[in-house]
Amino acid sequence: MKTDFLTKYSSKVTGTISCIDRIIISGTLSRWGYSHEMQSYLFTNNIRVFDFPKFGKECNDQIRNQVESIAKQNNVAIEHIRSPQKFNKELNIKKIIEERGNHPGIVHIYTSMEITDSYMPHYDKATNKATLKIRTTKCSHYYIYFIDKYLGLGFLRIPTWLPCRVQFYFNGHNYLAYKLQKNNIDFEMQDNVFTKISDYQKAQKLSDNLRAEDLHQWLDKIISQYIPFLEQTSQVYRWTLTQTEYSTDIIFKNPEYFKVLYEEIILKSIHSVKPENIATFFSRKLAANYTQEVGTKYNKQIQGTRIKHFMGANNIKMYDKANNVLRVETTVNNITEFKVFREVLTQTGQSVKKFASMKKSIYSLHDLTKLCQSSNARYLDFISSFEDNSQGMKNLQKISRKETDNNRSYREFNFFNENDAEILTALMSGEFNINGFRNKNLRENKILKNKYSSAQMSRIIKRLHVFGLIKKIKNSFKYYLTKFGKKVITAGLIVKEFNIIPALAK
Repeated sequence: MKTDFLTKYSSKVTGTISCIDRIIISGTLSRWGYSHEMQSYLFTNNIRVFDFPKFGKECNDQIRNQVESIAKQNNVAIEHIRSPQKFNKELNIKKIIEERGNHPGIVHIYTSMEITDSYMPHYDKATNKATLKIRTTKCSHYYIYFIDKYLGLGFLRIPTWLPCRVQFYFNGHNYLAYKLQKNNIDFEMQDNVFTKISDYQKAQKLSDNLRAEDLHQWLDKIISQYIPFLEQTSQVYRWTLTQTEYSTDIIFKNPEYFKVLYEEIILKSIHSVKPENIATFFSRKLAANYTQEVGTKYNKQIQGTRIKHFMGANNIKMYDKANNVLRVETTVNNITEFKVFREVLTQTGQSVKKFASMKKSIYSLHDLTKLCQSSNARYLDFISSFEDNSQGMKNLQKISRKETDNNRSYREFNFFNENDAEILTALMSGEFNINGFRNKNLRENKILKNKYSSAQMSRIIKRLHVFGLIKKIKNSFKYYLTKFGKKVITAGLIVKEFNIIPALAK
């Protein structure tokens, strides 16, 4: 990926990697996924519509027996959660993995009562026919957490009542880690972020090579273990994209530099990104008739800070990871808001190619990742236009914190402290710029007027030297201001005299 941001900070960056992060895929039964399909199946197999509850109960029992059998075979307990909203499954799974290790297999199984869609027999008096109607109800859901050899940690969410619409989750960084190992590419990883990769170009090629066909095979193989009636009823699952996160990680060489830069970028993003900018990140225009919400949210979390720019159901986030990684991430909750050039079937039955909403099928994954990568690049180009004042912040912090030299502590400099301000102002005197100064010269300066003794001034000079504001001339007792010293003192005095004092006077 080539962006203005990477060009601007190329000397500060180790590498960059773009990858699918969190992805949730939903599965719908090919013959029972919708009420008219279920009704057609019942009719074909001579099952009365009002016998559907009995038929559904048989399928429910098959799923329960299968999951319980697999749990017993793998010596895994099924834990019931009474309050799903208050229970953190991911945190608990993390603790279990710390005990069991990262080897492939089932990690844990949860079950809880949750709302789901179901079918209800209905008699229509007008047509004198029995039909199935969709309704919401509560049923048991299984959350089967497992570690796959290829996909790493993931989970299956399986409702026990028809139409049994399942969900599958995994993290693309784990899959990329498997590919890197297979191709003998060294890397270091913390949680779901790469902090070091020996060959970023090869890693990016591997990341771009996630095939929907392979994913489809894995999904079919995994789900067939838990849904017994798939083979009996000659049907498969249709897989669609429910949520996709695509991240671009920029790994910086120096964590301290990154920390200062990130804080500045976050602050400027809060004030600079407007709704019309957010639309351009998604390659769209903010039309006058657009009714969905567009805006920016800033959050402070335990792991760090995060800024999120959202347009409708989709958003772009930026946050820090692992102390030295800047992550920009596009999250797609509604894939149909993206448009691609594809074949479309018209009302006349003709097939034409034109720009149309992207299909929800997992076979749209390749096109979607390309569009998300472009969204991340446009956002990075936008923040690269911010003026970089990170070095100024770093310099300010350098003189605003206590320093230690030979186990002796030296207090920071304060432009609002009368004594510090006088010393710093005296150092900027014109006579010192060419010839430097000695202890006596500084004491007798017209600003200080012999306010300090020789011993006191020696300690002050030592303090200035420790903070890097002055440097000693070799083989002499003379000192001169460093470039850093001139920059810091000039900036501090200008801001104080021309901005802060006038503002306070008003």
